[in-house]
Amino acid sequence: MALVAATFLWGRLEKLELVALDEQFELRGTRAPQTPVVIVSIEEDSFDELNLQWPWPRAVHGRFLDVLRAGQPAAIGLDILFSAPSARGPADDEALASAIGRAGNVVLAAAHTEVTQASFVKETIHPPLPLIRERAAGFGGVNFTRDSDGVVRGGPLALRHQDSEILSFGRHLHRIATAAGVPSAPLPTTTEVRINYRGGPKTFPTIPYYKILNGEVRPEAFRGKIVLVGATSPTLHDVYPTPFARHGMAGVEIHANLIETLFRGLALTRVPRLATLAGLVVAGVFAVWLANRWGPLLALGLVAAAALAHAAAGLAAFVWGNVWIDQVAVPLALASGYAGTVVESYMRAQREKRRLTRFFSPAVLRSIVRRGTELGQEQRTITVLFTDIRGFTPIAERLSPQEIADLLRDYMTSMTEIVFKYGGTVTQFVGDEIMALYNAPFDQADHAAQAVRTALECQERVKELSKIWEARCGAPLRTGVGINTGPAVVGVIGSRQRVEYGAIGDTINLGSRLEGLSKEFATPIIIGETTFELVKDRFRLRALGEIAVKGKSLPVRMYAVEG
Repeated sequence: MALVAATFLWGRLEKLELVALDEQFELRGTRAPQTPVVIVSIEEDSFDELNLQWPWPRAVHGRFLDVLRAGQPAAIGLDILFSAPSARGPADDEALASAIGRAGNVVLAAAHTEVTQASFVKETIHPPLPLIRERAAGFGGVNFTRDSDGVVRGGPLALRHQDSEILSFGRHLHRIATAAGVPSAPLPTTTEVRINYRGGPKTFPTIPYYKILNGEVRPEAFRGKIVLVGATSPTLHDVYPTPFARHGMAGVEIHANLIETLFRGLALTRVPRLATLAGLVVAGVFAVWLANRWGPLLALGLVAAAALAHAAAGLAAFVWGNVWIDQVAVPLALASGYAGTVVESYMRAQREKRRLTRFFSPAVLRSIVRRGTELGQEQRTITVLFTDIRGFTPIAERLSPQEIADLLRDYMTSMTEIVFKYGGTVTQFVGDEIMALYNAPFDQADHAAQAVRTALECQERVKELSKIWEARCGAPLRTGVGINTGPAVVGVIGSRQRVEYGAIGDTINLGSRLEGLSKEFATPIIIGETTFELVKDRFRLRALGEIAVKGKSLPVRMYAVEG
């Protein structure tokens, strides 16, 4: 989540956000323009019909304006540069200037250029010739604003040049058209607007230039309308990529969309970056909470639903509120918060699983993982089993430390397998001693009998291992087992620095004592009285008498398991 926030603040998500904005335009689709704008296109058919090469004589544009003026349009915008004298002489410029003067509502184009060098930036305005611009109702910049991906999504309403403000081409047309009675929403207070495109090329009514000049379209068709005249032919290189036309849209059509945006009050407003940053932080925290609160699959569904809800809300705000909500940052924060938490939880679970593998059988371990059980402390009735090797110290003195470790590893691996086979939990390895619990951490039917079965099979396995021990160290392997049943506190036990799964209580102490007595009574397996009552009908048992136990007023009976 922090990485997503840093990436957002660094601006590395901007290109993705721009692509998402273009997708919103596509999802919304084309909308019919409501402002009375008509485009007069300079395209291939007009070149063919008029049999002229570009640039056309300015007198031709003068005749065109005289025809158009008869229809009484609200405003005329010539998206054509007249910044240099005509190659056909002053009379050609005068013919155009006179026609512009007669029309009285013509706005001309001016180009703004910027040259950047290592030590300076040179800005230049290329206005129409003085002779021509003096007769016009105004002239303004026709430049657009390109985003980082090169797509035109906005345009300035004014620009600063040499301590003066120059209104844009569209702003001048808005001024003249509203004065002529075209209704308009209030203008934005900003000096630049994001264009709310109505659609791709040909969305606005378009009439070829030659049809007006040849009289095929009557001037009355333009009464009260804003007429934009400009090149739509790709050969004149006045095309730019837009959300609806990545291959390019004519500049005059972009001006039409800008004018529609101004008159209809459709300018897009982007949600502030600070609000987006707050949203992605909240989304990330929400995803972390979901991943911790629910299982991975359910949390994934909820995260996906939240991302879809955000996308739907963003599209609704765009379509009906003209509000641009960033569509990448929040879903990315949701995804990263979810993925990071799931991965961290998985790694933590794997570490815990590896730790618990020492104690629990695979079946019990699967139950712990599946249930997500927290191994706290609880009091429950358990059966404890202790076993250790008889006469281990003399054996160890004959071997090297590595040989001792190898023999003990093989022995304890075999014993642990048997404990796990009967559902036991190994809680301690202390030297050559093993401690195992039954009926913990989950309820286990017949736990006392399972502990006795474990002891009997361990003794059979010891007989097999004894042959190996005699061959390697010259001494047989003998073990003793003590088993006791009773109440104990079971769970995670230890210090703040280290905890282990185990059990404490008199039941545990007595089980350890019984294991020690197995040597004195020369019997491999000894069980306590409570265990005896639970298994007496299932095994061959022999009473060994009673022992006094510290802390108990009555002696404790004990029994040998013989088969």
